[in-house]
Amino acid sequence: MTEIHNPEKRAIPLPPRGLGLLLAIGPGLVWCGEYIGSGEVILATRNGAIFGVAILWVPVLAIFAKYWIGLAGAHYTVTTGEGMIDMMSRMPGPRNWVIWPVFVGQICSAAVSTAALANMTGVFSAYFIPLPPMVLAWIAVIVVIAITWSGTFEPLKRAMSFLVALIILGACAVAFETWPGFRAIAEGLFGFGIPAVPDWAVGQGIAAESSWSELLPLLGWAAGGFASQVWYTYWVIGAGYGMTRDRGYGIPLDPDQLQAINASQAEEIRAWRRLVTVDATVALTIGIVVTSAFMIAGSGVLGPLHLAPEGEDVPMELSRLFGEKWGRVGAHLFVLAGLAAMTSTMLGQFAGWPRLLADCARVLFPGVSRYPWKSQFRTILVLFAISNIVIVYSFGWKPVGLVKVGAILDGLILTPLQAIAVAVTLFVVMPRFFAPEIRPLVKANKILGFGLALAFVMYGYFCVVQIPKLFQ
Repeated sequence: MTEIHNPEKRAIPLPPRGLGLLLAIGPGLVWCGEYIGSGEVILATRNGAIFGVAILWVPVLAIFAKYWIGLAGAHYTVTTGEGMIDMMSRMPGPRNWVIWPVFVGQICSAAVSTAALANMTGVFSAYFIPLPPMVLAWIAVIVVIAITWSGTFEPLKRAMSFLVALIILGACAVAFETWPGFRAIAEGLFGFGIPAVPDWAVGQGIAAESSWSELLPLLGWAAGGFASQVWYTYWVIGAGYGMTRDRGYGIPLDPDQLQAINASQAEEIRAWRRLVTVDATVALTIGIVVTSAFMIAGSGVLGPLHLAPEGEDVPMELSRLFGEKWGRVGAHLFVLAGLAAMTSTMLGQFAGWPRLLADCARVLFPGVSRYPWKSQFRTILVLFAISNIVIVYSFGWKPVGLVKVGAILDGLILTPLQAIAVAVTLFVVMPRFFAPEIRPLVKANKILGFGLALAFVMYGYFCVVQIPKLFQ
């Protein structure tokens, strides 16, 4: 990218202002459309059935903590033009010491998570289409690959916007019909209690005696895992915000370009950061509302019946129960919202993980750069389809189990590392790319540091204290 050295062209496009901010929102819709999936539809509904809305604070706090990681990464991307993997590769210390565990961990979690979503998409599709779930899962995979094959942002944005609208419609309709009252909601949000697993759940063998065995996967998948926050920086690149204009994927920052930034351009970067903040906050709001709605639904419909389905009959059982509670339309809306959430998450995963793994491979193995970015992207996309076959046939149809494993691998273990790496790079490393007189203009806001500290302490506690107890 050479525009900065050409006075005839702008290095940074003019950011939208006023109502134009709302019209420019796009990456946030893809972000929340991706992370509203198995954690929200399956785990939030299931936890609502077991614990009620008393644990509403759990997914809300998790989404809020991860919001800061995604937002901070997006601020960095708008400022420098590169995504989060390149960002974390600049962490001080031994070369690429952060990227190696990320690469290994993401290969494992990607295979498990995409298989889980493919499974659940097939299961939810079977509610509407009289075909075997396995067949429908592969049809969904093929459709998703067709949409993401081009590697461009616009088809993804259009598909996600439609699916997010369906999710909001279905989830809010369910919550309205099962609303427990404002007092119960307030107690669930601010009580910070951890109820014991009820005897009926333990007696039926659908939950362990430890409350954390159910809560940790929900904490891991709320707002997606490690990868979701990385992907948000990719959606920002795809939308062309700030310094990402015309750069494309798989390209690290240009030091000479950043050194040449002047005060006027730095102010424009700050304006793009404000747009990113609005965009990410929209995603935060939608995520909290939808996740809460699914938990309210589980509490209002499944809890009183002492049921928490976990097999491949999840959508059928839930739709039957919702239908008995408030009619066929309600049942259809619940399953439609669930199907939309699964499909949108599949789209995000199949579009995001190839980008993430391609970036890791390029950083760790420089020879990969000889191949065009689209070739890297499409190769990993095909390997995802193959990994789904292996996982499904190795472990069988156990969607809730796969979702929980994916949540631990991607949503909990790597999150503290991600928070600290983003914080150090954003506040210590990034300013060095700019001329001394420009650094005060592009330095990160301290509130991002407080948010990243919250995510690090919170998820560090879960990893060090609570996860080991699951294996005792």
